[in-house]
Amino acid sequence: MKFIKNDIPASIVVFFVALPLCLGIALASGAQPFAGLIAGIIGGIVVGAISKSAIGVSGPAAGLAAIVLTAIGSLGYESFLVAVVLGGVIQLLFGVLKAGIIGYYFPSSVIKGMLSGIGIIIILKQIPHFFGYDASPEGDFAFSQMDGQNTFSELFHMVSYINTSATVIAVIALAILLLWDKVLGNKAKVFQLVQGPLVAVVLGIVFYNLTKGVDGFTLADKHLVNVPIATDISSFLGQFSFPDFSALAIREVWITGFTIALVASLETLLCVEATDKIDAEQRVTPTNRELFAQGIGNICSGMIGGLPITQVIVRSSANVQAGGKTKLSAIIHGFLLLISVILIPSILNMIPLSVLAAILFIVGFKLAKPSVFIEVLKMGWKQYIPFLVTVIGIVFTDLLVGISLGLLCGIVVILIKNYQNSHFLHIEDNSSDQPKIKMTLAEEVTFINKGAILKELTALPEHTELTFDVRKTRFLDADIIEILDNFAIKAKRKNINITLLSLRGVVTNPESYAQFFKSKLPV
Repeated sequence: MKFIKNDIPASIVVFFVALPLCLGIALASGAQPFAGLIAGIIGGIVVGAISKSAIGVSGPAAGLAAIVLTAIGSLGYESFLVAVVLGGVIQLLFGVLKAGIIGYYFPSSVIKGMLSGIGIIIILKQIPHFFGYDASPEGDFAFSQMDGQNTFSELFHMVSYINTSATVIAVIALAILLLWDKVLGNKAKVFQLVQGPLVAVVLGIVFYNLTKGVDGFTLADKHLVNVPIATDISSFLGQFSFPDFSALAIREVWITGFTIALVASLETLLCVEATDKIDAEQRVTPTNRELFAQGIGNICSGMIGGLPITQVIVRSSANVQAGGKTKLSAIIHGFLLLISVILIPSILNMIPLSVLAAILFIVGFKLAKPSVFIEVLKMGWKQYIPFLVTVIGIVFTDLLVGISLGLLCGIVVILIKNYQNSHFLHIEDNSSDQPKIKMTLAEEVTFINKGAILKELTALPEHTELTFDVRKTRFLDADIIEILDNFAIKAKRKNINITLLSLRGVVTNPESYAQFFKSKLPV
């Protein structure tokens, strides 16, 4: 509990970030706004309590919006909820089978590209909201948007719809956030306990009430948060939906459930890897336990009408930036969502979306700082190209496609370097009619290296004294051994003498490389 002074202010910031995203992702998914709030509450309280992630925050998944939209349209909502519950059960199995290790196979450059790409997307998607153009819901992070625009055409389209009042309060809110972050936050403890985002939101509510009815300054409902308001207990409970388990007989429900489990698990594992990288304490999250927690969360969410849940980098990074230290901040943010939806929904509906856009601007910029691009560039092209491909892929497609492109690019880079590093060629004496050349093979040589080795062997002149050094080699692919056997025949025609150096002795002009390596080389 010693970090409660850090976690409570951080939970408030995460709450303000999560609130519009819960509502927006629900709309982008074709569900009722309350379904997004359920997922946010379960993600905070249930997943937060079970997970061992210190700073990760879970909620409805923007990356699943397209899948959810299609599933609801084809199955109906009650049958779709069965798929969500099934997805949770499958995630539990993933955890038992220790599938959490998958996240560790993504290169660091791709994870950094993911963080920067999401930061850029957050900024680009919030610009219209910042200026009061709210045609596309919060949480619609894909390149092609629900209103028929794309990320960039939306920026040009919004010029005709700029709302002066929304823009003014957004600019003021952004100024407050920057002042708090750069100046006041270091002045006194009160400025650390009372976070800038809270002040900006309160000011936004005051601004809305003061300008209500003033010509040219009144904010319309579309410019405000839109939390469902229940008039009594009966109407509140009526917002919950429940799965129809007779849909278990439908094949498409099982396919959707497996798809949700697979995509949600991958998004979660990538987010875990990313949040661990930005954790100041450099703690490592147990990934199998995280899959288990996410599975329980999705079962609970599906049972009461909520959307699928994943750990979410936007909320998690906001938590880190706000000073969150333990999972208490994630749990408290879940309770804040629950309490505010029950007790003060009318007050929440006075918050201008443009103020929340200003808060997300800061989150996005801290994820995509120019210094990150410079830092990765200094690491060399092997790191920078997968990083840049991931960023561009996320901006112009979506999260999973961008990461897949970055991973593919990283694999290609590895193959190129593996091709180049299969052997080392050293010319010991090239002055006589019998040049002496030594070829040292790498520790592992596979079919990928065939071209490079074959090129060097083919270029050897007649009467060469060739030494193969395999003393460090532990694995030779059958393809490479076949090349060496074929070369032995050509070597005799070109009067090339071959000496083989291994840990077990020296062999001159071996008759069969296949036989030699079968008996001598560790596999």
